[in-house]
Amino acid sequence: MGEQVITIENRGAVEVVSLNRPDKLNTMNEPLIQALLDYFTGLVQRTSVRVVILRAEGRAFCAGLDLGGWTPDPEAGPVHQSWRTQRMIAAVMQAMRKCPQPIIACAQGPACGGGFSLLLSSDVRYAAPDLRMNAAYIKIGLGGCDMGASYFLPRLVGSSVASEYLLTGKFMSAEKALACGLVSEIVTVEDLLGKALALAEEMLLTSPMGLRLTKDALNLNIDAASMEHAFALEDRQQVMLGMASDFAEAKKAFFEKRAPNWSDR
Repeated sequence: MGEQVITIENRGAVEVVSLNRPDKLNTMNEPLIQALLDYFTGLVQRTSVRVVILRAEGRAFCAGLDLGGWTPDPEAGPVHQSWRTQRMIAAVMQAMRKCPQPIIACAQGPACGGGFSLLLSSDVRYAAPDLRMNAAYIKIGLGGCDMGASYFLPRLVGSSVASEYLLTGKFMSAEKALACGLVSEIVTVEDLLGKALALAEEMLLTSPMGLRLTKDALNLNIDAASMEHAFALEDRQQVMLGMASDFAEAKKAFFEKRAPNWSDR
């Protein structure tokens, strides 16, 4: 039997996805990346799953690329092989942003290179005290901008802090990440999953389509061409949601002083 590189635990409308290569510090080999790509791509059609929690087994979240974990193609040159690896990993980060479910990441220990980008691609991040993140690429003779880091990090922490870490490859501590808003809270390793599950339960109190479209607007408006573009998208979403059956149910539940029964219609 092959290595079970990720595990998926279904908790009703919440799924907990765990990187499962603890003996390899959850480094990214080809089976792991393929499994993550299949999972996050498939979420677009699985709206019964409303929230995803991304975590990792062992003492590390993800220590980056497993250099020996990719099947070489004897017919391909080095540029072509490297390009294939790059595009596969990049596709995971893009699928995470495109899937309609909010992704709550729980991270401990090293989160290096592509592991750092998995966190940056998530919507909410909780950190254990020992979390250490870096864009490791520049340390090995490559550029510091890889796997979406140059897109996500400046938008999350500002250009000065992003430049400091991308131009050096130095590690960002959990305390620094909290101070610059990259993580929401620092909690013990033992409490990480419970913290994420509690937040997921809060998200489940919202209407299904409202939650999906909120992630959509957040992603689109971070790159909005102007304030007017951002308002226009919000206006259209609110008008759409106001015509849904769940909005009528929410109003009825409010006056009846009860929780709404969402139908996702």
